[in-house]
Order: sequence, then structure tokens, then C-alpha cells
Amino acid sequence: MHFQILKLILWPKGDFAPREVEFEPGMVNVISGASKTGKSAVIPIIDYCLGSGKCRIPVGTIRNACAWFGVLIETLDGQKLLARREPGDAQQTGDMFVLEGGGIEIPNRIDQKNATVDEVKRMFDRLAGLSQLRLDPDASEQSFQSRVSFRDLTAFMFQPQYIVANPMVLFFNADTTEHREKLRAIFPYVVGALTPAMLAARWEIDRLQRLLRRADSDLSGIRRGVRAWQAETQAWMRQAIEFGLLPVGTIVPEEWPETVDLLRQVVQSDTRLANTTVDSIEPTLVQLEQLRQGESAAAALVSQYRQRLNEVQKLIESSSSYVAAIRIQRDRLSIASWLSSFAGRTDDPIAALTGSGREKLDQLTEALSGIEIELRSQPLLSDTFDRERLRLRGLVEESTARLSGIRQEISILERRSDEVSKAIYRSDRIERFLGRLEQALVTYDRADETSELNARVQQLTEQIEKLRKIYSEQQVKAQTNNALRIIENFAAQIIPTLDAEWKEAPIKLLIDDLTIRVIHADRSDFLWEIGSGANWLAYHVALTLALQRFFLEEGNRPVPALLIYDQPSQVYFPRNLDQGTDDVPVRIRDVDISAVRAVFEALGREVVRAKGRLQVIVLDHAGFDVWGEIEGVTLAQEWRDNTKLVPPEWLGSAQQ
Repeated sequence: MHFQILKLILWPKGDFAPREVEFEPGMVNVISGASKTGKSAVIPIIDYCLGSGKCRIPVGTIRNACAWFGVLIETLDGQKLLARREPGDAQQTGDMFVLEGGGIEIPNRIDQKNATVDEVKRMFDRLAGLSQLRLDPDASEQSFQSRVSFRDLTAFMFQPQYIVANPMVLFFNADTTEHREKLRAIFPYVVGALTPAMLAARWEIDRLQRLLRRADSDLSGIRRGVRAWQAETQAWMRQAIEFGLLPVGTIVPEEWPETVDLLRQVVQSDTRLANTTVDSIEPTLVQLEQLRQGESAAAALVSQYRQRLNEVQKLIESSSSYVAAIRIQRDRLSIASWLSSFAGRTDDPIAALTGSGREKLDQLTEALSGIEIELRSQPLLSDTFDRERLRLRGLVEESTARLSGIRQEISILERRSDEVSKAIYRSDRIERFLGRLEQALVTYDRADETSELNARVQQLTEQIEKLRKIYSEQQVKAQTNNALRIIENFAAQIIPTLDAEWKEAPIKLLIDDLTIRVIHADRSDFLWEIGSGANWLAYHVALTLALQRFFLEEGNRPVPALLIYDQPSQVYFPRNLDQGTDDVPVRIRDVDISAVRAVFEALGREVVRAKGRLQVIVLDHAGFDVWGEIEGVTLAQEWRDNTKLVPPEWLGSAQQ
């Protein structure tokens, strides 16, 4: 990916002009300077402007003095100015200012944002030609197998001071688990073993495989049903003969297709020849229905007569009780007649006693006469109740006999209609048998080799096989290994030019461990097992240059053709090189200078080899006497004395 930095820009919080640090495209740009001049802030500033999730720009002088940080980059899509606001007390801010065009003029101030970090990230993803598909179709957006983003590619661009000679870590941000796992996942994509077209094919394969599994499951179920049905062929044929759907003595054909044809004939046969018709059983059913209606009416009438008989019986019992009560009253009032017989006699002492109560005696006598009348009329009422009771009892017996007769006739009819019931049941069995047989034939047709479902399975299988020619795990693995071998060969060409202990020993790049292994005749050693900072630096420089050579020669790789090294000479006592002191023996000093110069020469050769397509920025203590007059290497700026990344006047007169 063509990606070169033209300028690094700082906008102050005070009323000053912006600070611009210019870089030359297609060259090794060296910012040489003393300690505490801001060299180590360059990588965090560029990373922050490229959309990092956290602002790693050192707190203190730089962040106190600057309001915005920016870079001017050159791409195939033109120049782009990317500025991001200083986050203050926050870890980061999404506020950005973006300008695009052919020749951008740096604004003197930035008053407000016109873009966000997410928009800038999407722009870089588009410029890099990155696929929007996840590496694994089943993975989530937050997993290590999520889609490749431009931010993931910064691992191959930056070599900060704590990485450039680190025996444990080769790549930027690979010291954290999250970035390390993501880098392992994207490596095949980065080296071209997994292309966007292959990734799209993988997604399509995953989709088609889900459809194929579903279709296979349906087809397997149907075929299992057909096999079970085939095993029951004899039973199907016997039932067909039993129901009269096939002639007695029918022999099951030896060939399965002929058996299926015979069963198709059974399904198409006229079942009326084997069934009892509705017309033949209709009179019986009508008569049975009429009898059941008569049974209901007779039962209701019996119930009605029984209720009336019970009521008459209760009336008779009440009448008898009433007569007994009247007789008791008559017996008690009979004394009134006896007393009345003495009422007309003057010599009778009893008459003398009743003289004053004559009126009451007459009332009692009158009451006794009324009771006598009631007693004489009671036999007539009792006779009436008795006659009604006898009549109702006769009606109950008659109705009960009629109900019993109807029920007996129903029972006879039901016994007589057993054959009808059996015929109906047999008809139902035949219909159910034919239904099952017809469904079994439909299932067989669906499972046939020429069926639509089988054709669907065949079609899906062919589509998947065609896509596997574009993508397969074995293919990705093989192409990844081929790419690694090429990168290892490039690194093997660079290592002899550096201050490595085993110049001729080949190396092996291990993706799983994100490190290298040095191969000896009798053993192999991981990077962290090898001593000396000079060795660590040599392998870091050789591998990063080899990767960039691979990306450029392969073409259309998404990784930006940009490398930034922060103080690669630190393993060779950079302060002595910087200050030019004489407290180190000349022999040792000359060897160290030669080793550092070899690093710059390797960088210069790769830049020249790339013919302007690769840009390298080196931030180092080493001066012109170390790297001067090397082809492809140029001085960008020198920060010493009062010249620093942040101009002293920005800090105020008290801090100058």
C-alpha cells in the first residue's frame, strides 16, 4: 500500500504558528537528536493520528503545549491531512480534522472537528482494500477472528524504542494478548495467503455447508424411511391381498422397481369393490336412530308418571294423617253433646252448673257437628286418591314395559349390525392402508436419485467443490508457508550485512509464537534464547525489512510501505555516539559506529531497491558522522540544543 508521510504537524495551544516536521518520500529520513528532545514521541503521535484506541503521546511538555496533532500523508488517492485533538485528561478523543486533495495547505489553526476516528478508520480500510468480512464466519466482531482492519497493520510499521531490540517481542503492540492473538489470526491475510476473494469464498462455503447439512439431514431421514419401507414390503403386499386390493396368490417381484409399480397399482385400485357401501347400511342406521329417539321419549314418560304417582302417594298419606287428627278432635268435643242433654232439666245439678255457659256449650256442639260432617266426607276423598294412584301405577307399568321393549329391539339391532360395524371398520382400515402406502410412495419418489431434493444436494456439493478450488484450509496453510519461506530468504540476505553473531545461519519465522528461530547445524534457538542486544536488533531490522520487501514485490498488499525505528543504535551506547566523547576506547567506538552504520546501510539499500515505494523514518542519537553519505539516507531534522519537537517558546519564558 502506497503510504508515505510528508509532514508531522503540531498545533499549539498558544498563539503560535504550527510546528511542521517534513519527511522526504521514498527515503530513509533521519531525525537525529539528543535525549529529551521529543524523538520518542514521534511514533505515538503518528499512531494517534492514524486512529489508535489510546493516546500514548507522553504526558507533560508535549501534551501541555499542543492542542492538535497531525500528519500529512501521500496515498494513491491523493494527499490527506489527518489531525486529532489532544485528549486532555481522557485516554483518547474521537475528534478529528481531515482535509483531502492534491496539494494541501496546512491550516494555521484548527477550531473544530470535521470528522471522527471511526470515519478515518473506514477511509484507511478502503484505501488498503481490506475485506469487510470476518476471518471466521462464525466469529463475533469482538473476537480475534474478526475482520482485518487498518489498525491491525500498524504492527508491521512501527518499531518503538522498547520493541526495536526486544528479545521477547518482534512486532508493535504484540506485547499484549489481544494484539498478539489478532496478529496471529491476520498473518495469512497480510502475506496474501488469504485474499479477499478467498475470504468471500470461505463465507459462501460456510453458507452453502449449512444449507447442505440441512438438505442432507432431510434426505437421510427420507432414505431411512424408504429403507424401512423396503424392509416391510412383504407386509404391505400381504395387507393388500388381505383387503382384496390384489388377487390372492400375487407373487412379490424380485426387482424393486417392479415391486414399486405393483404397489402403485394398489394405490390406484377401486376401493369400492372391497368396501361395504353406505346404501347397504343406511336402513339399519335409520331404524336404529328412530329406536333411540323412541327410547328417549319412553324414558321421559316413565319418569313423568313416576313423579305423579309419588305425589299422589304423598297426598294419600297426608289425608290419612288429617283424618286421624279430626277424629281426635271429635272425641275431645263429644262431651259437648253429653252436656247438652242436661241443659233443659231444672232439677239436674249439672244443668245448674252450665246455666251461665250455655252460649259456649252451643259453640262446642256446633264445632262437633262440623267435624262430624268432615269425617263423613273423608271416605269419598280417599277413594278418589286411591283410584288415581291405581291409574298412575298402571301407566308407569305400561310405559316401563314399552321402554323395555324399545331397548330390547335396539339391542337386537346392534347385534344384527355387528357385520355392518365390521364392514365399516374394514373400510376404514383399507383407507388408512392406502393413505400410508401413498405417502410411502411419495417419500420414495422424493428420495429417488432424480428427485428435487437429491438434485439440490448435488448442486450444493458441486458449488462447494468449485469454491474449494478458490479457498481451502490446506491451500491457505500451504500458501502461508510459501510466503514465510520467501520472507525468511529475504531476511537471510539482509542478516549478513548486519552485526549478527550467526550471519550465515538461516532463520524460521514462527507465526504461532510471533518470533523467529535461528537454525544451527545441531540445534535451533528462539530469539529470546539468544544473547546480545546486537543480535536482537539485527533480527528485528532484517525481518521488518524482509517483510516490506515481500509486501512490495508481491504487490497489492494492504500493509503501508512505511517503517519507523526509534533509536536502533541504543544497544551501541548512543549517548557516547551522540556526544562524541573520548571516554570509550577508539577500537570499541569504531566497532560500534560500524555496526550502527551497517543498520543504516541496510535501510538505505532497501529504500533504493524499492525505487521510491518504501519510506523509512529513523529517530536516533547517532549523528551525521555515523550514517552520513549513505545512498538513500537523508537528514530530516536535527534536534539539539534548543531545537526540539516542541519549540521552547510554546512553553513560556519560565520554561525556556
